[in-house]
Amino acid sequence: MNQEMKKIIEEKINSSAVFLFMKGTPENPQCGFSAQVVQILDDLGIEFGSFDILSDESIRQGIKEYANWPTIPQLYINGKFVGGCDIVRELAASGELLELITQ
Repeated sequence: MNQEMKKIIEEKINSSAVFLFMKGTPENPQCGFSAQVVQILDDLGIEFGSFDILSDESIRQGIKEYANWPTIPQLYINGKFVGGCDIVRELAASGELLELITQ
């Protein structure tokens, strides 16, 4: 990954304490997994920033390399990669997601 792409991705991640790379927007998710993560965050009352990876192919590919994670959505908390839909679902069910955010 080139440094320019890495910088763009890191600026997005660091623009909000909780940041989601997703397909679509929180108001109009374009895949079921993205919709599930948005719903979990909304249900917990968590404010988050987001980026629609469908709007930029270079970021869509770059974020997969950046996180070494092949799928979208990808959730970041305080600049650190947390995981995708399954991990977010498990963390929310155990209460750990709120703990990560409030630390």
